Amino acid sequence: MNYLSVENLSKRYGIRQLFENLNFGIEKGQKVALLARNGSGKTTLMNILFGKESPDEGRVIYNKEVRVAYLEQNPQLHLNKSILENVLASSNAMSKAIAEYEVALQNNGDLEKAMNSMDATGAWEYESKMKQVLGALELQDWNKLAGQLSGGQQRRVALAKVLVEEPDFLLLDEPTNHLDLDMIEWLENFLTRSHMTLFMITHDRYFLENITDEILELENGQLYKYKGNFSYYLEKKAERETLEQATHDKQMNLFRRELVWARTMPRARTVKSKSRMDRFQELKENVRKSPEAQELAPEINMSRLGSKIVEFHRVKKHWGEKKVLNGWDYVFKTGERVGLVGPNGAGKTTLLKMMTLNEEPDGGKVIVGDTVVMGYYRQNMEDLKDGQRLIEVVRDIAEFIPLTKGRTITAAQMLEKFLFPKPMHFQLVDSLSGGEKKRLQLLLILMKNPNFLILDEPTNDLDVFTLAALEEYLQSYPGCLVIVSHDRYFLDKLVDHLFVLDGQGNVKDILGSHQQFRDDQDSSANESKKSESKTDTKADIPAVSGQKKLSFKEKYEWDQIEKRMPELETMKQQLSEKLNTVLDKHDQLMQVSDELAKVIAELNAMELRWLELSEKI
Repeated sequence: MNYLSVENLSKRYGIRQLFENLNFGIEKGQKVALLARNGSGKTTLMNILFGKESPDEGRVIYNKEVRVAYLEQNPQLHLNKSILENVLASSNAMSKAIAEYEVALQNNGDLEKAMNSMDATGAWEYESKMKQVLGALELQDWNKLAGQLSGGQQRRVALAKVLVEEPDFLLLDEPTNHLDLDMIEWLENFLTRSHMTLFMITHDRYFLENITDEILELENGQLYKYKGNFSYYLEKKAERETLEQATHDKQMNLFRRELVWARTMPRARTVKSKSRMDRFQELKENVRKSPEAQELAPEINMSRLGSKIVEFHRVKKHWGEKKVLNGWDYVFKTGERVGLVGPNGAGKTTLLKMMTLNEEPDGGKVIVGDTVVMGYYRQNMEDLKDGQRLIEVVRDIAEFIPLTKGRTITAAQMLEKFLFPKPMHFQLVDSLSGGEKKRLQLLLILMKNPNFLILDEPTNDLDVFTLAALEEYLQSYPGCLVIVSHDRYFLDKLVDHLFVLDGQGNVKDILGSHQQFRDDQDSSANESKKSESKTDTKADIPAVSGQKKLSFKEKYEWDQIEKRMPELETMKQQLSEKLNTVLDKHDQLMQVSDELAKVIAELNAMELRWLELSEKI
């Protein structure tokens, strides 16, 4: 069934053509991602699809029966309402029933009426799913006002809202922004299991690899379609570019011959030569438009790094009762490449501030060597000055930037190296997209030639093409590198070891990539579960008739689920009946309600796992 059709869609801002005559469709159940460079109009396209903006030409057609929801990059919440009220702000009958039930519980209202409404709409399971989603996104304080939350927390509330609604068709603009690594992996699993149709913008390469079944790429105003995940896209894109490069080489050879002819041809031209000149101009335009490989930043002349770099000696730090560091020791060595990971609130940004001497420890000492030149890219950097032009911003730091081997580069050339072509140099900073502003801020930091580079969430809002170029540059960066990022691919490609903060003041130094760390965690967890649940020493159990063979562990799990699910159904029925007998006893009512919610949550989890195993049958 077709859910969305986009026909001849065009959009222009002033003289800037974002896209022209776009045509594509999305079918029920598809999970599609859009890739394009920063400033190409990805978010504008999303806004047009949801009806927040109008196209200059073309139309967007949805199936009339499809319910659509949209997670924006900067969602607007009701700031004077609680987390729960924002999540339940929907025309959905179950959302209204839950909202009435929560009000009745908190204010000793008409519980019987509220519970009858929950029963009538089937909202008990919906409430259980809502609690699971809010818990996974660390939004347990439901009554906290949205206006008291950080920007990242507000975005998680907006994400929770669209996930709980579970529409037929979900538009997602950078869904992984402001999520920690555990949350991203949870969201990845949630969307993989979900039956929702997805259309999303994301720079998370693992996310693209594991979720998408089609990728659309918008390049130079043309839309390319790839029926597969991210690795398939990379393979087919490489084939396309190889073919285009061969075509370009042929055009260049022909162009050189035609150029010689154009320069030597007499002034008196025949009709035939006029036609040839027209072809020459067309060929010249094609050669000019030919894409060039991206290269981010030249070899900047990094300051010499001495033997003393950054040292932590028995450093302690806490915020109230929250421990960040509990007597940590570490001495950085030349050329170290470290990833800093841990749950939100564990103290990653605080650690970076102490590393740059912008935060005092409560105990111990942080020493920074005299030769260290810090480059600190922060999550929330100071806004660039509106009204300034790009070239002016760069020239404020330096007109000429020193390179290796005594060479120099001009501010204008530096902008081009950072993927800002000449026509953009006199563009106002406030007209840049979010990703372009991030790239400009990174340029300003690298212009100062740091030898100790700290990147706090550098991948937010950057497109996958810029990320690939940034990774290539950082792989050859000779100084010390410290990265905080929720982008697993980015970490795996650039760091040699990890500092893992547990939120209790402890820091583990783990050798290897983030993926190795997660694999080791999963392996340890599986071994632990196996030792707890092992009841048989047989390697395999024959599959039941008509089944593909399940592993011993899966067969055992299948049997346990089939035994447990009828028990949970019975418990659910009994607790539902018990609720009617304790309506006038508030404490008992709360206890039974909590028990019922837990039973429903366990039953939902069992059903999901049963479906996963049944797919192997």
